[in-house]
Amino acid sequence: MLQKLRDKTSGWIATVILGLLIIPFAFFGLQDYLVQRSDMHVARVEAPPAWWRSAPSWWPVSVLWEHEDVTLDEFRTAFEQERQRLRAEQGDAFDPRQFESVDSKRAVLERLIDQRVQRLAAKRDGMIVSDQMVVQTIQEIPAFQVDGRFDPERYRLALASQNQSTAQFEQLVRDGLQSSLIAAGIGGSQFATASEVDRVLRLLGEQRDVSLLIAPAPPVDTAAVSAAEIESWYKAHPADYRAPESVDIEYVELMASAMPAPAPADEATLRQRFAQEQAKFAAAEQRLASHILVSVPAGADAAATKAAEQKAQQLATQARAPGADFAVLAGASSDDAGSKASGGDLGWIQKDMMPKPFEDALFAMQAGEIRGPVKTEAGWHVIQLREIKAGQQGSFEEARESLAREQLDADRDRAFNELSTKLVDLVYKNPTSLAPAARQVNLPVQKLGPITRTGGEGLAANPAVKRAAFSDALIQDGAVSDPIEIAPGHVVLIRVTRHSPEAARPLAQVRDAVIAAVRADRTRKASEQRGDALLARVRAGETLEAIAAAEQLPPPDNIPSVPRGAPIPTPEVSEAMFAATPPAPGKPSAGRVVLEDGRVALFVLNKVTPGDVASAPLDRRLGLQQQLSTLGGNDDVEALVKALRRGMKVSVIEANL
Repeated sequence: MLQKLRDKTSGWIATVILGLLIIPFAFFGLQDYLVQRSDMHVARVEAPPAWWRSAPSWWPVSVLWEHEDVTLDEFRTAFEQERQRLRAEQGDAFDPRQFESVDSKRAVLERLIDQRVQRLAAKRDGMIVSDQMVVQTIQEIPAFQVDGRFDPERYRLALASQNQSTAQFEQLVRDGLQSSLIAAGIGGSQFATASEVDRVLRLLGEQRDVSLLIAPAPPVDTAAVSAAEIESWYKAHPADYRAPESVDIEYVELMASAMPAPAPADEATLRQRFAQEQAKFAAAEQRLASHILVSVPAGADAAATKAAEQKAQQLATQARAPGADFAVLAGASSDDAGSKASGGDLGWIQKDMMPKPFEDALFAMQAGEIRGPVKTEAGWHVIQLREIKAGQQGSFEEARESLAREQLDADRDRAFNELSTKLVDLVYKNPTSLAPAARQVNLPVQKLGPITRTGGEGLAANPAVKRAAFSDALIQDGAVSDPIEIAPGHVVLIRVTRHSPEAARPLAQVRDAVIAAVRADRTRKASEQRGDALLARVRAGETLEAIAAAEQLPPPDNIPSVPRGAPIPTPEVSEAMFAATPPAPGKPSAGRVVLEDGRVALFVLNKVTPGDVASAPLDRRLGLQQQLSTLGGNDDVEALVKALRRGMKVSVIEANL
């Protein structure tokens, strides 16, 4: 038997099969078959390379394509930011459950995908973000300013508080700018003509003379509702009569502010801290610099790079010549749009603000020296050092108050972290109960519930608490959650004690609500029918005055010159008035609106007066022209992104949404 097996696996057929199996291993590696991959992105955007834009996407040539990912963390951050924005904008009207829908997630994801599409297109077309653009953008961020001016110390401290290096933040800024280059260029190229502005001014300034008659609401329906009607309404509106999913939780809350204040630090501790952090209390050395940039496009070949270097060398020679004006030369020759107009001025520069090659050269120069060419990602630089401002070391006495405050905060944070760590360690020993761990750290176990996915106050409204409370792990296992940060120095650990899934309420339980809904629907339909009948009489030639007399109603109001957007008598009625067709000779233009309280607003348009274009102030015309240009630019950008997407491949991992 073994001999037969050997014969079967050593022939030419076995060789061919083995060769076919080797091909995929050669392209993808054995690990792709043996290791279970975990995709940590939600979407991937792929584009053909700049040097082969018609490259096919089929295997195996697609390995040549460039790609940008929307990571899981980026998507979650953007989704949470959108949640907070809508919550602040809509207030009590915000529906958290509706926001958690797939449509909401896809809307956020589509915006992130569009950013990646624009970034890939910018890279492919050789668009670069200069170092000066990055520096200028950072310096204009209000969080890094003191008294309206950029403060390098605040910049470093702000990044340190977020555990982020200057290089990481600058790369984020550079990526963001690169994603917006296309949108800014296309959007800024749009314009609105004078005739377009005139047309909008006529529409915005339009006024309408109307006659308005308000008919009272019909009597509230109190007729009997049959069992068949109740059953039919209940079955037709199942979503209106469901008990929402809910959970009850128990939790332990840790707050640094509620902990006893630590003892003030002694003199020795403060002096030791000062010795360790002297650099923080020293004004960093600053250098006033200018530069000339000879840009090198992304993906440029060796010849183009060499040509740019030679040009930069010539400019450096010209700048060093006796009597040469560096600012004039930069204004005429620099490729850096951000500093060219100001003669290449980069302002005062500290370490960690510029790319390393640029920074190394600048901080090795003497005042008045010109050096270059220096190579960075943007291209070749010719650098002029105009002035040096030496750093100064602050004294212990000057820093003492700040040191004491920082030490107090550090001691408080340490005590908080030690307590939270101890609590978590105790919970891990008994992960299905909070009480034993809370008892050992002298913290109470509190209860809250029922909590639904919508509404709530305090902890019950916190998105992170809700995500944990309604997670499968906590509901199914009954385990204690990981620490949930509510705010800095404020965490909770929760455990679900009861879970009630969403369920239909039995008809017997909601019978009264169903009857009320049926009667309200009858009343509404009666108002609609009354409004249609009154409108038909107007269109048949009967005047509002005649209708008012026949129906024993107050006479109609004749309202002249109603401006667009005026809530007369309600925004809904005003909108209907301006949506109605202007009246023609001998043919009235009428309409009706059923109000929330069941009354019927019946109106007739008597006259339409367009807005006066000639009287529009110049600043209003210019402002309106800018708005129209912006709207048109946004439409152009949207159309361009759609066109760019057609040339790229977008894949979404639905399971990660």
